[in-house]
Amino acid sequence: MNWSSLMQTSQRLQSAPVAQKRSELTVGKGQEWKSWMTNSQFVTGGLGIPRLLEAILKLLPLDTYVPSPAAVMDLVDSDRERRLAVPVWNTYTLLISQAGSEAPLEMVERFAFYERAKKAFAVVATGETALYGNLILKKGVIPAEQLQ
Repeated sequence: MNWSSLMQTSQRLQSAPVAQKRSELTVGKGQEWKSWMTNSQFVTGGLGIPRLLEAILKLLPLDTYVPSPAAVMDLVDSDRERRLAVPVWNTYTLLISQAGSEAPLEMVERFAFYERAKKAFAVVATGETALYGNLILKKGVIPAEQLQ
């Protein structure tokens, strides 16, 4: 998938009709979501989340009125006990910071994350392989002139 395709996917997400009613977008590992998601799905052809996130953030502003406009699944107890490192979270934080948000990632309990993800206006199925790599983004205000 080239940069042009990435930008087209981002534009489709931005203009999705349900995006006007619901404010969150789930970006996750492809196979995890396909079996039980009922909302709009976009498949990225094996692309990892960091590269796709960079494109999404160019066209889809994050909510500036919430403490954390991006959420990840928190470590389960056994992974926390063994101090599992999740380097992809640092990458997400950097990309979100470059897009203008200094808010920390919200850590959401595993099953609460799944329930919240189901309510998103769309799911972007990626080729991400990182553990705990799924991400929920809260859409901010898109200026009217960008919706034309």
